[in-house]
Amino acid sequence: MDVAKFPGIFADDVEEELARVLAVSQRPLAGVAFGEPASAAAWKTKPSWGSVASADHTINPDVERFGYKRAGTTAIEIDSSHLVMLSHPKEVADLIRTAIRATAG
Repeated sequence: MDVAKFPGIFADDVEEELARVLAVSQRPLAGVAFGEPASAAAWKTKPSWGSVASADHTINPDVERFGYKRAGTTAIEIDSSHLVMLSHPKEVADLIRTAIRATAG
């Protein structure tokens, strides 16, 4: 991806210096990642949690919502860019803790 466009597409709400570092250190996605079949779809038999980054310019938030609904995922909305884990780490950690509590024991 064009380094100059990276922050606006991936990291609009990430600290500017970090977004610049991420832009110049990005690696291309391996095409094989799209061709490898999964041995099983865990969401069919296990509960799942996820976050919708409602200001995402990389994956349309409506696509995320559709996928989560289809999978029966417990999802939260976070007003964030694609890099929600960097711009909203507390909310993401809280979601992970919620999933752990719900499945512990």
